[in-house]
Amino acid sequence: MAAEGWVEAFLEMMAVERAAARNTLTAYAKDLADASAFLARCGRDLTDAGLEDIEAYFLDLGARGLSPATAARRRAAVRGLYRFALGEGWRTDDPSRRIDAPKKGRPLPHVLTRDEIDRLIAAAGERDGAAGLRLACMVELLYASGLRISELLALPLATIAREPAYLIVKGKGGKERLAPLNDPARAGIAAYLPARASFLPKGVKDSPWLFPSRGAGGRLTARRFAQMLSEAAVVAGVDPSRISPHGLRHAFATHLLEGGADLRAVQKLLGHADIATTQIYTHVAQDRLRAVMEKSHPLAKRRPPSGR
Repeated sequence: MAAEGWVEAFLEMMAVERAAARNTLTAYAKDLADASAFLARCGRDLTDAGLEDIEAYFLDLGARGLSPATAARRRAAVRGLYRFALGEGWRTDDPSRRIDAPKKGRPLPHVLTRDEIDRLIAAAGERDGAAGLRLACMVELLYASGLRISELLALPLATIAREPAYLIVKGKGGKERLAPLNDPARAGIAAYLPARASFLPKGVKDSPWLFPSRGAGGRLTARRFAQMLSEAAVVAGVDPSRISPHGLRHAFATHLLEGGADLRAVQKLLGHADIATTQIYTHVAQDRLRAVMEKSHPLAKRRPPSGR
C-alpha cells in the first residue's frame, strides 16, 4: 500500500474510532503531508522511512522556528501514524519511537465480554426492519471472522454465494486470506439478503457490494456503521465509548485465545504479517483470565498463614 493509503486509513480510524474533530483531521492531514514532503526530498516516503529519516524530520521541525504547539502536533501525527501502521502489521518497527515491536503487555482498550457481544447483537437486531437485519448481520460477521471494518465494507456480493463456510478476504497489501463464518453469521447473512435491495441507490437495480448504500459512494461507510453501532450499544446497556468497529475484531482475537486457540492460527485469521502484532492479544487474554481467577477461585481469597 502506498503512503497515501496509509494516511487515508489512519485518518479514517481517527474519525471513526476516536471521534476526532474535523479540524483535528484536517491538521493531521497537513502535518503528514509536511512529513511526506520532507521525506521525499530525502528520497524516502512514510512507508520506508528509517529511524534516521524521522529523527532528521523532527530536528527540522525545530530548526524551522515553528511554534512549540505546531511542532508537537506534527510529531504526534507522525507517531500516531506509525503506531497505527505497526498495529496493522504494515511495518515491523516504529521509526518514530526507537522500538522494534509492540511493547509486551500493552493493554488493548475496551475488549468486550462475551455477554456484551451477545447483548450488542440482540440490540442490533431490534432496529426496525431492514436496518436491523443489516446491522445484526454486520456485527455477526465482524465478530465471527475478525474482519477489519474496511474489509467488511469492501465485501462483494459474490463472496457469499452458495453459503460458504469461509470468506475470501483481500486484506492489507492485496493479500488474500480465509475468514471463517460460523452458523450465526451465516444465519445473519441469510436473514439480511432479502432486505438488501432496500439499500440500493435510487434507480440502481443492483450493486456489486454486499452492503450497498444510497450514499454517494454506493456502499455503506465506516463512519455510518460506527454511528449505528453506538446506537445499538445504548440499547444493549453497554457504554458507547467502549464500542467501536475495531473493538469487535479485538474481541474476536481475545476470545479465541481465551478459548485455547493457537497463536499462529489467530495470526493468520487476523491477516497480521508479523506475529509480534498478534502477541499483544495473549497478554490481554492472560490479564482477563487472571482477574477472573482472583475474583472467583476460593483459594485466591484465602489469606496466607501468618509469619510467612
